[in-house]
Amino acid sequence: MRRLSRTAIVVAACVAAAACGRREDTAPPVASIAVSLSSPRAEAGGPLTVTYTFNVPAGAAALPADQWVFVHALDDSNELLWTDDHAPATPSQDWRPGTPVTYTRTMFVPRNTLPGRVRFEAGVFSRASGSRLPLAGQDRGMRAYEVASVTVGTVTNPVVASEGWYDAETGEAPGREWRWSRREGHLSFATPKTPITLYLQMDQPVASLPASQAVEVRGPSGVLATLTIPAGPPQVAKVPLTPEQLGPGERADVTVKVDTTFVPAATPQLKSSDTRELGIRLLNAFVEAKGI
Repeated sequence: MRRLSRTAIVVAACVAAAACGRREDTAPPVASIAVSLSSPRAEAGGPLTVTYTFNVPAGAAALPADQWVFVHALDDSNELLWTDDHAPATPSQDWRPGTPVTYTRTMFVPRNTLPGRVRFEAGVFSRASGSRLPLAGQDRGMRAYEVASVTVGTVTNPVVASEGWYDAETGEAPGREWRWSRREGHLSFATPKTPITLYLQMDQPVASLPASQAVEVRGPSGVLATLTIPAGPPQVAKVPLTPEQLGPGERADVTVKVDTTFVPAATPQLKSSDTRELGIRLLNAFVEAKGI
């Protein structure tokens, strides 16, 4: 996995933020930040439910509009492992004193994360300028606030993308990986013989295509779930399954089928030479046994 130093990722923010040149940030905080995790432990490739809470102090001025939340996962050597930058559920200009802004997101630990402790730094920033807002919290420098940590272990039941998927691709963000499907893509994993939840994180990132993609999840017993994936940010589907739905074999085979496909090279607005037939983009798949 490609790793970046924390110093490298904050250089642009340091240039934009006047406080970076000082040893101590004396600007009054515009809000406090708190983060809680669903569990102190997570498997590589597995999901974490993350709850964010921001509180604006009494008498504080309105926040700048359309600020984003940055989230950086780092190891003990301060190397960046992955990110989960996002727009808060309530736009920053609508944050009000005395009214906590609380929302929950599902974050996935990248599959190739090494076992060990991972800590999280977060803050609020402008995507346009890179400047960061001062918050009340444990400042690690450059207005990045330490908010939580998790112990990562190895995956116990890896999901294998087999027939019907293209090779894995990676993006500029560290830890980010995906596979495009054809019309049908098969996923397999060991049958736990107990109820499970199958997590599927998927998206349709091409804005010029139809607004949503219909996805059918099938197993040996038939249709397991019917999903609608809107264009835009990734969506997380949680599909509860029983042993009977997965069949009696040692391994379960699940099919992800889309209603429409497209060829980038045949889509004029994309101006692409890619001749693959593409369905849906799978970012993460994970099997969670109930009670774990």
